[in-house]
Formats: sequence, C-alpha cells, structure tokens
Amino acid sequence: MNYLVISPFYPENFQQFTIELAKKGIKVLGIGQEPYDQLGKDLQNALTEYFKVEDLENLDEVKRAVAFLFYKHGPIDRIESHNEHWLEMDAELRKQFDIFGAKPSELKKTKFKSEMKKYFKKAGVPVVPGQVVKNEKHMAKAVKEIGFPMIAKPDNGVGAAATYKLSNQKDLDHFKENWDGETVYFFEQFVASKQVCTYDGLVDSQGNVVFETSFNYRYAPLELLTHNRDNAYYVLDKIDPKLQEYGRAIIKAFGMKERFFHIEFFRDKKDYIALEYNNRPAGGFTIDVYNFAHSIDLYSDYASVVVGEGVAERPFEPQFCLATTRRDKLTYVHTEDEIRETYGDKLKTVKRMPEAFAALQGDTLYMLTASDEKTVKEMINYICEKEAK
Repeated sequence: MNYLVISPFYPENFQQFTIELAKKGIKVLGIGQEPYDQLGKDLQNALTEYFKVEDLENLDEVKRAVAFLFYKHGPIDRIESHNEHWLEMDAELRKQFDIFGAKPSELKKTKFKSEMKKYFKKAGVPVVPGQVVKNEKHMAKAVKEIGFPMIAKPDNGVGAAATYKLSNQKDLDHFKENWDGETVYFFEQFVASKQVCTYDGLVDSQGNVVFETSFNYRYAPLELLTHNRDNAYYVLDKIDPKLQEYGRAIIKAFGMKERFFHIEFFRDKKDYIALEYNNRPAGGFTIDVYNFAHSIDLYSDYASVVVGEGVAERPFEPQFCLATTRRDKLTYVHTEDEIRETYGDKLKTVKRMPEAFAALQGDTLYMLTASDEKTVKEMINYICEKEAK
C-alpha cells in the first residue's frame, strides 16, 4: 500500500501517524514545504520518499508532486493530512488521482454549517432554527423568522472564528459594519447553554465506529475567543447513552469512512443540541489526551484501521483526562514546579502549543489524569489561578 501524507512534519504530534503507518509495512510518502533535514531521524526513517514543495498552498505544485510520486512508486491508495487546513486540498487530490476517501463533493456537508444541520436533522438529532444569509434581505428575513438573540457565523468556517452574538438591533448594525458583504453567513437561534461537549472517535473503512469518547469544554469556544480565557477541556470516563445514540446516528447519516470525527453539542438540561461536525480529530494535542484517558495508542490504532485490522484491545477502564493551558503574558499563583510537585504522576506531559493555536488556546498545555470530575475541576482551579492585580 502507498500512503501519501500531506504535511508530515506539522503539527509535531501528527508525525506519529506516519511512524505508525510505516511500522505496519505501509510505504509512506510525504509532501511538505519543510527542508528534509528539518524532519528529524524518526520521521525520515518512516518516509520512503519526501517531496519538498516551495508552497504547500499551491495546489498545482502539489498536484505535480503527487504525479511524480505516482509515476515513481505506482498507484497511491490513500492521501491524508488529518488537518483542518488541508482537508479541501486532500479531497481535491483524491478526486484528481481517483483515490479512496472523501472527495470535494462529500466535504460540502462537513464544511458548511447550513449543510451540517440538514444531516443532523436526517439523523433525528435536535438542532436550532437557522438560515443562510447572503445579503441584507436574507438578514431581515432571519431576524423576522428566528428573532434575537442569534449567533452569526461564516457558513463555511472553523470553530468560533468571525462569529458574532446578535442580541439586538445595535449588535446587528455592528455586524453589518464589519461584514464584507461577500462572506456567506449562517444565522441561527442563540442557545443559552454554556455547556459544550463532544462525541469524538474513529470509523473504519466500512464506516463502523471503532473508537468513541466524549469531552467537556470548560468554556464554550465563543467565550474562549471573545474573553481570551485559559483553555480547558477534559475527556470523560464514560459517554452519556443519549449522547452516544445521537453521535452514532450522526455518523451513520454523514457516511464518512476511515476517518476521525469530532462532533460538538450544546448540553441543554438533559438533552443535547447538535452544533458542528468536524471531519477530523479535534485540534492541538487532543489525540494525546484521548490516549491518556483510555490508556491506548490511537496513532497505532489508526494504522491498524488503514490495513484492515481491528483496533487494539482496551485492557484498562477509561479515566478522566484534563488538558488545560496557561498564557505567557499572565501571572499565575502556582509555578510549574509546584504543579509538578502537587500532582506527581497524574501530570502526564507538558507541551508548548504551536504558534497557530497559541493565540486562541494558550501557550503551555498541561495534561493530567484523574478518577473523578471533582478532582478535574480542582486541577483546573489550581493550575489556572491567577495572581490578583
């Protein structure tokens, strides 16, 4: 099998995908813009060949690189990056070279908020009313039919970027002043709940869920963005059966294969409202958080799925795993040495966040395990407690 990785060097933790694929005897090829010498020995040894391009954003240049590797090594069986930034290019390359996996036409349902909502409804999962807004006429219609408060977000966008809460006419006027008039927006009813949770996992080549988990956000993504909070989320030791039922129905409705997924929900009292489907793993170091919570190796499990094997047995019961960040510009009550001394072997790792994620999520990430949610919340308070100004 020939497996082509787009951007094998970045992000750093995703290098492990390439390494585990190679361990399975797969011929792994790579295309990126970093010099070969920068890749490091482990990644170099895992790659059969690496093709450096001048600009990974240049689709034509990347297509020529794929054509060369195809000519030299034979048909390519998979193209993948697992990275939100490259999902559309991955799909375009699969279409161009007739390769297994999501094509551009299939990405529509995972890229556009308005399309996601159709599939959530198809799955029988609760959603809130929403409308596509392309002009001020559409905007007036949304205000009349949905009413304030609303959330306005790009129909094709990631997370909470360029998102507005519209509580009244003043907010709407502010939005109009900032809107370029070209970006298509999606207006939907505001959900008062601040509790955002997820249904995340991995499906095999037949679309069967082979790994599933769930985590809670401390702050909803919009609050994290607008108030510059310390990011914190934690994997739960078990999934609420209702959330699991909704999540599996959504997976079936979307029909993706051999992929990670990351689905966000509002928790509304004892029910859930589907918010967003992401056709990839959650960002940053979240796969590592899953691994610590479940005592597994999802990088290896993914490689097993690619070659048609089952995932490894789960010998240990899941536990809670917290990921929480701190920002360099802020002063905290407890030093990192104190965190290490206080939590000992519960502190699994400390990571510096990539620059692309740091502005939103924070600069230093701490991962810790715990046996109960009360301890998790105490950990967040201890690590994120700031000195009084």
